[in-house]
Amino acid sequence: MASEPISPANTDSDSPIRKLPSNIEAEAAFLGAVLIDNRVIEELQTPIRPDHFFEPLHERIYERILKMIERNATASPVTLRPHFEADEALKELGGPKYLAQLTANGSGLLAPRELAQQIYDLALLRELVSVGRGLVEGALDTSEETDPMDRISQAEADLFRVAEGAATGNEASSFRDASLTAIKMVEAAMNSGGGLSGKTTGLETIDQKTAGLHDSDLIILAGRPGMGKTSLATNIAFNCAEEHLKWMRDGGEHNYGAPTAFFSLEMSADQLATRILAEQSEVSSEALRSGTLTREDFQKLSFASQRLAELPLYIDDTPALTIGGLRTRARRLKRRHDIGLIVVDYLQLLQGSGRANDNRVNEISEISRGLKTLAKELSVPVIALSQLSRAVEQRDDKKPMLSDLRESGSIEQDADMVWFIYRADYYKEAVRPDMPNPDGSSSPEVQEKYAQWEQEYLEVKNKATLIVAKQRHGSTGNVPLHFQSEITKFTSPNMRDYSSWGEGE
Repeated sequence: MASEPISPANTDSDSPIRKLPSNIEAEAAFLGAVLIDNRVIEELQTPIRPDHFFEPLHERIYERILKMIERNATASPVTLRPHFEADEALKELGGPKYLAQLTANGSGLLAPRELAQQIYDLALLRELVSVGRGLVEGALDTSEETDPMDRISQAEADLFRVAEGAATGNEASSFRDASLTAIKMVEAAMNSGGGLSGKTTGLETIDQKTAGLHDSDLIILAGRPGMGKTSLATNIAFNCAEEHLKWMRDGGEHNYGAPTAFFSLEMSADQLATRILAEQSEVSSEALRSGTLTREDFQKLSFASQRLAELPLYIDDTPALTIGGLRTRARRLKRRHDIGLIVVDYLQLLQGSGRANDNRVNEISEISRGLKTLAKELSVPVIALSQLSRAVEQRDDKKPMLSDLRESGSIEQDADMVWFIYRADYYKEAVRPDMPNPDGSSSPEVQEKYAQWEQEYLEVKNKATLIVAKQRHGSTGNVPLHFQSEITKFTSPNMRDYSSWGEGE
């Protein structure tokens, strides 16, 4: 076997030098199998990349093999020869003859999958060595600028990448790979019946406008208190998790749902669960809190509880989370439950690293960048709820604008989509005039004023508008929604009944 001269492991057995995990002979046998039968690569269960090879020459050979197969050309010692005649490492092994020697034995054809798995496993072990070395070097740095929690967070991020099978350094994707991914998204949209290429929100009008929630996107959902931000977020989280559960039970070619993580920094887990139970059982939240349930209501609640028992929705209600702590917990949930959607309620309750020198604007900028980084790192959509400034209340037109995002312009900059939730009936309710006396003794002015208010209120009652103020991948505009305030539930309206939608008139 000609691999003997190139193996860095060929040192004296008494040498105290520790060697990196590798098996040069397994790499050579695997390459030989591929060169004998190119179809071996198609049958692999383990995705082998060139950088998984320890020997640089083997890495270059495998990279060239992949390029030839992509062009539908046959990769063999003969066809590879022109590409390696000037290779210095190959000259040291006897030149192009080494390529022929790789196929001489043919033993790799007996177990190509096992060889590929071993190459892959050893590459991951070398990744771990690299992570460990970086962890030790970082821990030995005792300068004032060093934050131990940052070191821990970075170590967890590195370990997550190893666990996912990724290389330590992210490589640039070829346009071919990127375009294939784009085509798959288009195909998914076509197969869904039109429009949906990401994960579903469970609300048809939103899915039609946005084509769903896309991996790596940061979506900011903002609104003034009382608009229903948390209600909409819990509705979407539930719908996405339920869609995944249906897919698990019934199967199907495409899964438009995902296990969902809900980070609730404002409400406790049991409060959030109570709200979701109210939404899904259609029992009044007030009745749940006060315990004034009818037997029928309790039966509805019991059925809803059983239906939700297996729901892949994970609630983390840890208070005062830092952005680093949230990313750490999200990685663990990704590793354990393969979450595909993250909801954060809400952004302003997160804390930064503490290095913003008490500058809240800088801290919010750090948090929004951290959420966008998390979305890209885990390749999941992240929905972050956000408060709006009081400037909305000081205008006659109460519809939110991008300039109303509170405390930092970086929120708008980092977000792929910005949604505002707006309910005209909330503001109309706030200016309710005095109700006329039941006995009809009120003046005609009072009766007329109330009648006019009531007519205007009924026109917008239960109507909500999702304002898509920014969409990096599509158009902006208004999305109609229906809101049942007594059970805090949003649904898509029957558009035949809402031909002229009240967007705040």
